[in-house]
Amino acid sequence: MSGAGDDAARIATGLSALTEWSAALRWTDIPEAIRRRAAVVLADDLAAIVAARDEPELIALHDGMARSSGRPEATVFNARGQRLDRYSAATANGSAADWCELDEGYRRVICHAGLYCVPALLAEAEATGATGEDLLRALAIGYETAARVARAFTWQTLTLHPHGSLAAVGAAATVAALRRLPAATAAAAIGSAATMVVPGPFNHTVQGALVRNVWPGVGAWAGMRAVDWAEIGIAGRPESLHDVYAAAFAGDCHPQELTDELGGAWALADGYHKLHACCQYAHSAVEAMLGALDRLPGAAAGIRRIHIDTHWRGRKLDNARPATTLASKFSMQHILASTAAHGHAGAEAFHASTLADPAVSALREKVSIGVFEPEPAWPNDRPARVTVEAADGTRVTEECLSARGGPDRPFAPEEIRAKIAGIVEKPYPRMAPVLLRLLDLDPELLATPWDRMVAETTR
Repeated sequence: MSGAGDDAARIATGLSALTEWSAALRWTDIPEAIRRRAAVVLADDLAAIVAARDEPELIALHDGMARSSGRPEATVFNARGQRLDRYSAATANGSAADWCELDEGYRRVICHAGLYCVPALLAEAEATGATGEDLLRALAIGYETAARVARAFTWQTLTLHPHGSLAAVGAAATVAALRRLPAATAAAAIGSAATMVVPGPFNHTVQGALVRNVWPGVGAWAGMRAVDWAEIGIAGRPESLHDVYAAAFAGDCHPQELTDELGGAWALADGYHKLHACCQYAHSAVEAMLGALDRLPGAAAGIRRIHIDTHWRGRKLDNARPATTLASKFSMQHILASTAAHGHAGAEAFHASTLADPAVSALREKVSIGVFEPEPAWPNDRPARVTVEAADGTRVTEECLSARGGPDRPFAPEEIRAKIAGIVEKPYPRMAPVLLRLLDLDPELLATPWDRMVAETTR
């Protein structure tokens, strides 16, 4: 068994190899399927940013950042015409991107790699006039890097939230790729970014602490600055990733994950997307609940009991009286109750008004949580079995082993396109057609500077 010193050296060597590969990667080296996946992630996460535009706390955050911003370089996608310096815009958009729980995620480990790359990418690209092709190449690299770092350091329990512990790394890798920095500088920036992460506790999600929503924004700022500083010689150590995630955060170290099948197995292929506006650990529960409701038409008003058996991560979502909208999205009780009351788990099911809604509150108290045994292997490792008992004693049970949206059960392309267009077309009527062209890898759009695309779609 290798020791900590051996692991640290292997991590440093692995990061060097990863950035050597990244620095040499050309757009034409990326398989077309992965280019298309990068376009989907970019458009989907941009839509998630736009979706949060009316959240009152977020409006106040954006206004506060505008008061201290430098010269306008990049757009805040809140349909209010705000443009800030690139660092402030990345922070503002990063804080919006996870607010509605509609951003995409990476299925193999606990990681939302796109979220950790896109806010910094959007701001840097607009400030520098990078093209659509430049954006997608940098996103493919940043996503690959963030996902591989997430796989290289794992924890047996849900203690650290990845939004805090990984966002800076994804942002640094993406911006370094967009600037086409040498491999050594990119590695220095990624290592430095790791030392500036937020050790955000996972329980802040379940308890509804809204500071969790700004962790990706803070990470976007830190990652961008890590790149700036690496370019002038301010950096950590080649072993910084290990120093932080293994030594300081006590993660299990898997150095081989930084390079195994590099260029052959792409992380973007293992992403998932969301139509339900809540924690992905509960999406199988939502699908099972909807299946039960289909067999009990009109029963929502007369439900006597709801019981769910689910996986160990899902059982962490135990909060029968969520105090904030964030808490509601990480409360199994609220997720099932509001799904029953609304007939869906879209954004409306987690609006602030649902927290005190008498019908939803009453249903939350009727939810019990148990153990799904035995837990199946991946990709069925996030299962749910929901039993609903109606007022007349009728009981139905529905099971979902793996929610739709992941690589094993992907949404049809038209479903994701409809989601993206449905979010952006009202605040930005010109944006949806452009994003749909991007999804098609339109050559003209790929050659267009991003700042021009933003100007044309947000005015």
